[in-house]
Amino acid sequence: MPESLHSIFFKFMKFGVVGFTGLLLDFGATYVAKEKLRWNKYIANSLGFLLASASNYYLNRIWTFHSADPEIGWQYSKFLMVALIGLLFNNFIVYLLTDRARLNFYVAKFCAIVFVFFWNFSLNYLYTFAR
Repeated sequence: MPESLHSIFFKFMKFGVVGFTGLLLDFGATYVAKEKLRWNKYIANSLGFLLASASNYYLNRIWTFHSADPEIGWQYSKFLMVALIGLLFNNFIVYLLTDRARLNFYVAKFCAIVFVFFWNFSLNYLYTFAR
C-alpha cells in the first residue's frame, strides 16, 4: 500500500528538523575552518557539509525513517552517495552565486543548502530509505 501524503509530510518535517541541526553543524564547522583556520572556502564548505551529512544520516535513520535495515554499511554508502552529489550541487551553487553573481558567501551557502535539502529528501526517501 502506498504511503499516505500525511506520512510523507511528517517525514519531510522531521527531515527538516534533522536538517536544521545539520545546518547549525555545517555553518559552525564551515565558519571555524574558513574564518579561524583560514582554509579555502570550498574545502571549508565541504568539511561542514560532510560533518552535517554524517550526523544527518544517523538521526534520519533512527528518527525520520525508522530504518531497521541490517545492511547499515550499504545504506550509509547510499546516503553518502546522495550527499556527495548534493555536495557537488552545493559547491557549484556557491561558486555561481559568489564568483559569478557576487553574493555574500554565507547567503550563497544558505541558498545552496535550501536547494540541496530538497534533493536530499527526495533521493533519501525514494532510494536510501525506501522499503
